[in-house]
Formats: sequence, structure tokens, C-alpha cells
Amino acid sequence: MFTDDQLSDDKFLCGRLRLLQPVKGYRAATDPVILAASCPARAGQTVLDMGCGVGAAALCLGWRVPGLRLSGIELQADYADLARRNALRNGMDMVVEVGDITRMPRPLRIDFDHVIANPPYYGSGTASPIEGRARAMQVDLPLSAWVALAARRLAPGGWLSLICGADGLPEVLAGMGTKLGSVSVLPLQPRVGRAAPRLVVRARKGGRAPFRLLAPFVIHAGAEHDGDRESYTPEANEVLRNGGDLLARFG
Repeated sequence: MFTDDQLSDDKFLCGRLRLLQPVKGYRAATDPVILAASCPARAGQTVLDMGCGVGAAALCLGWRVPGLRLSGIELQADYADLARRNALRNGMDMVVEVGDITRMPRPLRIDFDHVIANPPYYGSGTASPIEGRARAMQVDLPLSAWVALAARRLAPGGWLSLICGADGLPEVLAGMGTKLGSVSVLPLQPRVGRAAPRLVVRARKGGRAPFRLLAPFVIHAGAEHDGDRESYTPEANEVLRNGGDLLARFG
């Protein structure tokens, strides 16, 4: 487990949420905040965060939608411990199991209203020398398997919300098979005129609506980085700093 001197106490949502994270290792940034903002959960519903890390996505969602029943599964025990601690220090209940999503722990073998996931999407290349970061970011299990396993955990009509690299979209769609439909894809564009390296994908178990490619969500204003300061667009600022949602984007 991490010692106190190996941790930082980080502000999310402009300090509305405080998360302990390893100083060295995988550190949550904007991805889990955007993922949480894309999930159409309502109070009283159940949510499973597959590969929950320190709990950032689930807890951002729990802050925005009080009254959710949050669960998470995390392969690395020290990160799972931080997720539990972060839930407690932010006044939320979250059941976190240590385990492999291919062998789901028995307490999580139930149907959930929502599954959220920010799976590893870096492929071949030099892995980080820091084990926790490497395991969190390097692809081991194919994205298609993540999607298929998520579908197993969804109740009929339940929603999968997932963030991935743009090059992983074909694999994500392949993993849906006949179980998931009503697919919407939201490109995450760093700036106007730039390619979108990441996507939010949302799909419904048993959904039958046509596939939709949505207008990009632009994160930064201006054509290029302008000095050492934030340059979020007003819409991105509302999501990343104020805890707003992206539900209107998905309709």
C-alpha cells in the first residue's frame, strides 16, 4: 500500500471533490471527469466502475448525482484501497472489490443500471517504468473484451459509458455484438481544427436506435496553447471545473 509521503491530495471539480493519488503512478486527470459527465445515471440506480483506479470517475458521478449505489472493481490492490479511502473522505458509500474483470468477484455478479469504464488504450510501445502506471495504461485485455464483459453486468436497458482512444473505436463496436445498441460516439477534440484522439462511447443493452456520431466536444479555446494558464472552452469549464454534465449532447 502507498505511504502518506507517496500520495498527493488533489482537487477535482474545483475542490468539490478531494482525491488521494500516488505521486508516481497512474494519476486521474480529465478523462474520468468527462466519463462521469456522460453517464445518464439517476438517484437510486446502481453503477459499476470497471477498472476504477482511485475512484475518480465513480466519485465524480456520485458527487453530481447523490443517492447512487456505487461499486468498483480494480486489479491493483493499492489503488482499490485508495478508492475506498477517497469514497469515505468525500462522504460517499462505494463498494470496491480487488479483482480481474474477466473473473468478476461474486459480490459484483449482479445486474447494474450503469457500467462506466476508462480502460487502458495505449498499445505497443515502451511501457512506463512505474508498474502502477504501466498496468493502468498499457493494453492487456482487448477493448472488445472490456465491452463484452461490461454488457454481461448490465441489466436490460442499462447503459455502458466508456472512454477510449479514437483508434480503438472499431474494437469497441465489435465487442458490442448483438447485446448493445443505441450507440452514440462523442469525439473529444483538444481544439477546433485538431483531430479527436479520444472518444466517449455510450450504448444501451437491448437498444435499437440508430448509430450516432455527435458533434465534437471541444476542450480548449484558441488555435494553440497560449501561455501557462487554463484555456478551457466555457462548455469544458462547466464540466471539468463545475461538475456539469454532457447529457444534452447525447439527447
